[in-house]
Amino acid sequence: MTTLITAPPAHLSTAAHRHNNHRIIHTLTQSSTVPVRQIKQVHAQILRSNLTPDFSPDTLYLYSRLIHFSSLQDVTYTVHLFNQIPNRNTFIYNTIIRAYAHSKEYKQKAFIMFVELIKEENLVPDKHTFPFVLKACAYLFALTEGRQIHAHVLKHGFGSDVYANNSLIHFYASCGCSESARKVFDEMPQRSLVSWNVIIDGLEQMGEFDEALRVFVEMGSSFEPDGYTVQSVVDACAGLGALSVGMWAHAYVLRRCEIDPNFDVLVKNSLIEMYCKCGALRMGVEVFQGMNRRDVNSWNAMILGFAMHGEAESVFEHFNRMVEEKVPLNSITFVGVLSACNHRGLVDEGRKYFDMMIKEYKVEPVLQHYGCLIDLLARNGRINEALDIVTSMPMKPDTVIWRSLLDATTKRSEGLILSEEIVKQIISGDESSSSGVYVLLSRVYASAKRWNEVGLIWKLMADKGVTKEPGCSSVEINGIVHEFFAGDTTHPRTKEIYGFLNVIEERLKVEGYLPEFSVRLHSERLAIAFGLMNLKRGVPIRVFKNLRVCVDCHVFTNLVSKVFDVEIVMRDRLRFHHFKEGSCSCKDFW
Repeated sequence: MTTLITAPPAHLSTAAHRHNNHRIIHTLTQSSTVPVRQIKQVHAQILRSNLTPDFSPDTLYLYSRLIHFSSLQDVTYTVHLFNQIPNRNTFIYNTIIRAYAHSKEYKQKAFIMFVELIKEENLVPDKHTFPFVLKACAYLFALTEGRQIHAHVLKHGFGSDVYANNSLIHFYASCGCSESARKVFDEMPQRSLVSWNVIIDGLEQMGEFDEALRVFVEMGSSFEPDGYTVQSVVDACAGLGALSVGMWAHAYVLRRCEIDPNFDVLVKNSLIEMYCKCGALRMGVEVFQGMNRRDVNSWNAMILGFAMHGEAESVFEHFNRMVEEKVPLNSITFVGVLSACNHRGLVDEGRKYFDMMIKEYKVEPVLQHYGCLIDLLARNGRINEALDIVTSMPMKPDTVIWRSLLDATTKRSEGLILSEEIVKQIISGDESSSSGVYVLLSRVYASAKRWNEVGLIWKLMADKGVTKEPGCSSVEINGIVHEFFAGDTTHPRTKEIYGFLNVIEERLKVEGYLPEFSVRLHSERLAIAFGLMNLKRGVPIRVFKNLRVCVDCHVFTNLVSKVFDVEIVMRDRLRFHHFKEGSCSCKDFW
């Protein structure tokens, strides 16, 4: 509840004005919010009275309260108030820095105001200053400015302050500086639960999923996790494919965490995404169906989950439910729908939803939407249509789009001239160091038996310092994620794995399968062999691969699911494949 503050008549005596100032100060101190309109009334009263031109302590305090309340609502008026104060203190500087840091347009001014503060002879920053300005630097990825602030943290004796260090960890993690974030965390003499949450979340955001989980385990001896911890852990499990840890986090939420209803939706959304990315789609559906409240992100997570598992019909069904329940559709919704069309090769549906997005829902297409449509057309042999979209879309195509076109021309033997032209476009772009482009072009030349050009491509890669990205696959056994590279010999059970892989090949030969020699030691085969050796009968093998699965490994996995009567769920760079009884959910279109 806000108390109305009224301005007194201008003819009041000095004593009466002082009494009124004390009354206003008391009211401002007791209030949690004051509307800008009332702030302006009080400000006008102070200016009319003109009884304290030298800014008495009472008037300065009054201004500090006004600027505090206005900073939460109106940055422009806050700056106006700030400029009226001649003898500012650190609190007032902190308030204006916070106002800038929380604003949408003026975040860069937070650092400028910080510099102005440290130039003041009689003022020094305090422990509240650094979190505000570091927040702005984190948002702007202003690494140089943030490092300067770090130096001032140490210079002014706040090197052991928990709040300053938490902000530094968040800043460095936001800028992708993993080592600096870890160094600040490791050197903290004292840590709070927030400290652990910030480093775990930062590592997850930087893609260091296994390290995030390792720190989470370490945290267990000091603090009980809360909802923020669990959400970060669930997101790390999604990135790593660590289903058992994700299930533990889900059980922990159900047993121990009392989560605010609004935050509950965020955690449930993360759980849906985690289960879908870990290959347990049905468990994600159960979470979604059990939600009392859903937001648009809940629906999008479910639609994206169905899409990556190739269940286009479920995507369309949930899209229609969103329309019926008047859930606002956004850009991500259509990424999910177009991805589903792409994974199933549904050209007409893809075009229909793309047009619907623009005309009916007024969603401006971004590069990802165009990429889905171009890839869909190209992989279905409609390369000229795909090229027409590339030339007409309002933004420059990225390497992903050019690679999808190159991949399509390679598979469909569209001609060397077109393939070479596409490669020129890729190499002239900013991301020319991608090894996949060179590998694809070398395959084009190899299919045409132009071996000299194949050699030249590999020489060009060597000259440019481009190395082929190694295939890497992981499989989770009893809560431990085991990682394999192509031709890997580093696993402690390598001898057993290779021996069992030979047994698998012998049994597949009975089915008429003869492997290509060059792919016999691809990483997913090692992971599958290890899974067969260690998992109980009836438990699916879940393999996570960083590259797109090749044709021969797809045939191999299909046959393994039939001969060994095992379900294999494989997530490659693009999507999920569910192998069961000798057939795959992708219907051999991927």
